[in-house]
Amino acid sequence: MTVSDPISDMLTRVRNVMILGHPTVSMPSSNLKVAIAKILKVEGFIQDYHLTQDHPQPQLVIRLKYVGERRDRRSVITGLQRVSKPGRRVYTRASDIPWVRSGMGIAILSTPKGVLTGQQARRLGVGGEVLCYIW
Repeated sequence: MTVSDPISDMLTRVRNVMILGHPTVSMPSSNLKVAIAKILKVEGFIQDYHLTQDHPQPQLVIRLKYVGERRDRRSVITGLQRVSKPGRRVYTRASDIPWVRSGMGIAILSTPKGVLTGQQARRLGVGGEVLCYIW
């Protein structure tokens, strides 16, 4: 199946699995998805991720992080929002990188220096395409 927006597909899969409370989510892998998963792990939104060597395409498996006891269990990720879409790309300068939920969330940007969080891009002084917000 061909997906026209793989980042949106990734975020939707994560959102759906969070609602159901499953521990893992699997999706077709790409370098951009792996970079986003790496940022989510470093920022503490997910427990871990790994790649499987399935044929014909490797799969990215993300292990979600939950807090609380079994019945009161909630996902660490409370919201995901795709910003730049194939029909409408959203770019920003380093000085205009948005703050997500007054600093409680992160913006993920695709910059000339790679896929970075908004805070990293501000520190490096680079702008780029705003991929998504996660809080």
